[in-house]
Amino acid sequence: MARKALILIEGHRGNGQLYVQAAQRLGLHPITLSADPTQYEYLAAENLQTIRVDIDNLDALIHECARLHDTFGIAGITGFAGDDESISATVGKLCRCFDLPGPNPASIEQCYDKFVQRQLLAEAGVAIPAYRLAANATDVESSAAEIGLPVIVKPAVGSGSMGVRLCRSIDELAEHTAYLLEGKHIWRSPPRVLVEEFAEGPAYVAAVMGHELVGIVAADYHPPPHFVYRECTFPAPLTDEEHKRIADVSLGCLPALGLDWGPKSIELRFTKRGPVVIEVNPRLSGAPTPLLIKLAYGVDLITEHIKLVIGCEPNLCKRESQIAVGRFLVADSDGTLDWIDGAGRAAALTGVAEIRLYVKSKASIVRKGDYRDCIGHVVAASPTHAHTEAIVQRAIASIGWSITPLPTVDEREKA
Repeated sequence: MARKALILIEGHRGNGQLYVQAAQRLGLHPITLSADPTQYEYLAAENLQTIRVDIDNLDALIHECARLHDTFGIAGITGFAGDDESISATVGKLCRCFDLPGPNPASIEQCYDKFVQRQLLAEAGVAIPAYRLAANATDVESSAAEIGLPVIVKPAVGSGSMGVRLCRSIDELAEHTAYLLEGKHIWRSPPRVLVEEFAEGPAYVAAVMGHELVGIVAADYHPPPHFVYRECTFPAPLTDEEHKRIADVSLGCLPALGLDWGPKSIELRFTKRGPVVIEVNPRLSGAPTPLLIKLAYGVDLITEHIKLVIGCEPNLCKRESQIAVGRFLVADSDGTLDWIDGAGRAAALTGVAEIRLYVKSKASIVRKGDYRDCIGHVVAASPTHAHTEAIVQRAIASIGWSITPLPTVDEREKA
């Protein structure tokens, strides 16, 4: 009997291959629709079926899905936000067109607009940072004055911490405003800037499926002004009271935003006044969070999400009890990556579950102050937090790289 198709809108450098493998284990035929399938190496490496199509053209997507439905039959449709959170809304529209389980596109759209999201959460009484919307440099400056420095300045629509910066002074505020509004930042929507209070405190991410909290990740960032992940730990080391407070606030976001289906990733800070919601993302967290949850609890969120997509009941019951840690490798300078080595040695260490490098030798490294600065990650798990951290540290010490810096302006002029 022919396998039904699982349609994947776009790919993903972290979770994409895991979705393909999970779909195949479930007896499905994964087919990726992408504006440029060649950007995802795993598609060619595994000889997977791909179709090049304009992802921004809903009619073109409907046409391709209708053709695939006639050929294979479609079991479900899902996709990956990547740099563009609107893809989740497109998935919802396709699911409705073909009468398949999926997210409500209207809820997704009001969620990925962070200003609208802020308004809805505030109306529902959810704790959030003070915020203002700005259209120009004057608005940004006055908003920061009203809120009080330091402030977070970021695009109202965006993903992966792209364009997000902590501004502690008027000079930093002016510099980042110019970066966002004077052509350096790539906008996927009309330019609008969100100015927010800096909520200080430990960072957490709540993983939710449907209306159920799967668990809470402790997130650690590299030093400001940017927000580049350094490490993730699952489950987060919390007291019962702290866990309950984060869970209550996280689940309180769902009715406010109309998010009653599928995976959600809710970012919070535990401040002096308690948990404060930074952002609600109507999708699964990127790698390696799904692997951390699988190692620690035995729950494969990617497989369970696909089950939901094809109309089956997910199983979120905890079956393991370990501490999993993911540490990111981050480039320490711009330039050309001469070599990166030691992944094999690190992978051979007992307790290491995954070593993944996102770049290869001779790659150009240009740090952006967002998720693109990460050049790989290490994941390990063991029964205790201290032991897992020790394994990760040994693995990190086994990996080395060399970057030839870009020439300075003076060096270029002399040349």
